[in-house]
Amino acid sequence: MLLHLAGAVALLLYATRMVRTGVERAGGPMLRRHLQQLLSNPVAAAGIGAVLALAFQSATAVNLLLSSLAGSGLVPGVSALVGALGADFGSAVVVRLLTLDLSLVMPMAMIGGTVIFLSTEQRAWRQAGRILIGAGLILMALHLIGQASEPLRDSHFLPLVIGYLTDDPVTAFLVAAICAWLFHSSVAFILLVVALATRGLIPAELGLVLMLGGNLGGALIAVVLSRGAVPETRAVPVANLVLRGGAAVLTLLALRANPVPMDWLGATAAAQILNGHIVFNFAVVMLALPLARRAHDLVLSLLSKPSQLSADLTPATTLDDSVLGEPSQALANVTREVVGICGDLETMLETVIQLYEVPDAARIEAVARLDDRIDLSHSRIKLYLARLANSGMDAGATQRMQELLAACIALEQAGDVASSNLLAHVKRKHDRGLSFSPEGWLELVDLHGLLLTDARLAFNIIVSRDQNTALALVRAKERFREAERRATALHFGRLRDRGIRSIETSSLHLDTIRDLKQINSLLATLAYPVLEEKGLLASSRLRLPEAGIA
Repeated sequence: MLLHLAGAVALLLYATRMVRTGVERAGGPMLRRHLQQLLSNPVAAAGIGAVLALAFQSATAVNLLLSSLAGSGLVPGVSALVGALGADFGSAVVVRLLTLDLSLVMPMAMIGGTVIFLSTEQRAWRQAGRILIGAGLILMALHLIGQASEPLRDSHFLPLVIGYLTDDPVTAFLVAAICAWLFHSSVAFILLVVALATRGLIPAELGLVLMLGGNLGGALIAVVLSRGAVPETRAVPVANLVLRGGAAVLTLLALRANPVPMDWLGATAAAQILNGHIVFNFAVVMLALPLARRAHDLVLSLLSKPSQLSADLTPATTLDDSVLGEPSQALANVTREVVGICGDLETMLETVIQLYEVPDAARIEAVARLDDRIDLSHSRIKLYLARLANSGMDAGATQRMQELLAACIALEQAGDVASSNLLAHVKRKHDRGLSFSPEGWLELVDLHGLLLTDARLAFNIIVSRDQNTALALVRAKERFREAERRATALHFGRLRDRGIRSIETSSLHLDTIRDLKQINSLLATLAYPVLEEKGLLASSRLRLPEAGIA
């Protein structure tokens, strides 16, 4: 019974992640650009956050998205915080919707999603199919949880556990917070609590305590995932934890001091937990609105103190000279340093396309500083590996060292293209008042979205050295090449049909396509060492039959 229950919970976690990644892949870059305008008003930000949570089915994903925008300076930090609080409310609504009787929706969503996913190669439609399949799997997982937990009705051990947790709400609260954090999804955890309450296994009083603990654990997830980011990024999830988690603790204390009549929240235990979850998160949004700016500024000031003290110091590095005699440890340090370069490059790529639309001197300078930081890390890594090469490594360590050095060089060159070429295009476009046609701009946005997807595959290869990921990156490079050719052909077609409105605009358009392609080609080289080791790379091209590519 426990094995079946664990399997059902695992399916629930996977399905919620499937929906979230489908939404991210379908509209990630475009979504970021629109959010910059929509989140300018803190009050409207709460509604935007709730809508995003409904789409992502995850308040954590929205929290991380908004905090990254705040860290990049694209939206005010207080607006991102209010949006994160709105996302918490939106995730509560998601839980309520998923517990409705949707028995007919489940097979329809899975059938429709599968048909869409398998019948087209268009990226947007395939991600729509992925989202539908994920939604169907969520409903299936909830049904399986109900079935798997049915034998617990007759358990002699469960009443003892439930009784203990009911008598000790503080322990129950902490256990729920830990479980929600381990699940990495407060939505999945609270759905599990509701499913057990529906079977009469958890009383409403205990369910409310577990719900409050789940909210604390859910707020903690984004804090842990963003712990290595800059203070401007970390301030949003930390302030959200202070407000949402603090409200959960205060509500727990209030319920212990003055228990409320449970029938106010619904007729059944499950309904009471669900409605309590919605009421709690709505109250947090309303009460936190006047406190959001003060909370964000206070948290940001606390997080920024260490960085202010070391503002004039050289940025920290993971390259520890004391382990140069241990190649495995030294190479692990180099890998961490290269991963840091990947993060800086991804931020550059995400920001530079937005500067085409809205030029901002501070953000242009920030991109240039990131390139300087990449150059510094690149120099450090080369010197570190040069010293490591004299420590007597075996063949495997030598090969890994060469891979990391090649990856570092490719990433540094990609950063140079983004900083030198693309920023130059941004300045030329706005200094001379140039503008793209709607079709041309959409083509550039699509190419940029493909580039970001390929970049994330390349970054993953550095750490995982996974053959399937390397193959996926090479296939993605071919798709990017086809998209580049198609965009170029469409551009010349418009010139032929409409005449040349501006030779400079045409040049800017083609130069941008060329530079995006160059960055993509540099990143694709990160797949070659893995494929060569597996015997999938010939001297001139990928061996398609052996790689299993049609």
